[in-house]
Amino acid sequence: MIEVSHFTKRYGEFVAVDDLNLSIGKGEVFGFIGPNGAGKSTTIRFLATLLRPTSGEGRVAGHSVVADPMAVRKVIGFMPDDFGVYDGMKVWEFLDFFAVAYEIPRAYRKKIIGQVLELLDLTHKRDDYVNGLSKGMKQRLCLAKTLVHDPPVLILDEPASGLDPRARLEMKALLSELRGMGKTILVSSHILSELADFCTSIGIIERGKLLAAGSIQEIQRQLRAHRVLKVRVLDESTEQAASIMRDEPNVKTVETYDQTLTAEFHGEDEDLARLLGRLMTSGVSVHSFAEEELSLEEVFMMITKGIVN
Repeated sequence: MIEVSHFTKRYGEFVAVDDLNLSIGKGEVFGFIGPNGAGKSTTIRFLATLLRPTSGEGRVAGHSVVADPMAVRKVIGFMPDDFGVYDGMKVWEFLDFFAVAYEIPRAYRKKIIGQVLELLDLTHKRDDYVNGLSKGMKQRLCLAKTLVHDPPVLILDEPASGLDPRARLEMKALLSELRGMGKTILVSSHILSELADFCTSIGIIERGKLLAAGSIQEIQRQLRAHRVLKVRVLDESTEQAASIMRDEPNVKTVETYDQTLTAEFHGEDEDLARLLGRLMTSGVSVHSFAEEELSLEEVFMMITKGIVN
C-alpha cells in the first residue's frame, strides 16, 4: 500500500534522509520510530506530497508521490504533528470546510460529517467553537478531518503529542478502531510505549537512516541469537520441571529462581509446544509458559547503539 524507494532528502550539505527503502502492506499499522530529528517527519511530509525528494520515489495505493501527487492526496488522510485550527469556526463548519476541499457533494456532506463526529466521539461538540476545544479534542478534530473523504491510507505524525495520559489512551483506542476498519496506518512517534501493543510492524530510523523494519517479533529474533523461555510452576514442581527442560536438546541453559525457570531456547514453535506437552504429561504443575520478548525500548536501544556510539 505504501512503497518508498531510495528516498533521499538533502538540505545543502545536510542529509535529512539517506536512501530510505520501505514497504507497508495493506491493512498494516506501521510504527515509525526514532528520536526528534531522525527523519520521521521528513519522510512523512514526502509521502504526504508536501516535500519533493532530492532523489527517490514513493508510491501510495499505486500512485506516484512524485509524478501524480493529486492522486495520492485523494487516497491519504494526513495528520501533521503541528496543525492549526480556524478560530471562529464551529466544529461542524471546520469539517465541512475540508469536505468541500475534498469535493464531497453537498448532498452527502452532512451525513458524512455526522458519521465522522460519531466515530471520533465528537457529536456533543458539533456546535462548539474550535478555538474553545481542549488540546485532546483538537487532536480528535484533526483526526476527524483526515477521515471525511474515507481514505484507505492514514499518515499520522505524532498524533498523541502533547496529550495527557487519558487523552493518549483514548487516541490509541481510536487508532485501534481505525485499524479494525481495515485502514493502512503509518504512525510516527518518539514515545515507544505508545506503539508497542498497537502496531503490526515497525521501522526504526536514526540520523536519516532506516536501521530496521518488520514485525516486532521478526526484529526481536534478529537481535537475539536465541529465544528466552520463562516457565512458572507451583513450588513442588520446580526441580522436576528443571530436570525435564535440561534434558531437552533445544534447551541450552536453565536457571531457576523461586518458582520461575528461565531457559535459553534454540528450537522452533513446534519444539516449544512439544516441551510444554512433556511438562504437562509428566505431572508438572505449569502456572505459565511463555517466550520472553524484548520491549520496544530494548529493541530500539540495541539497534541504535552502534550508530549513536
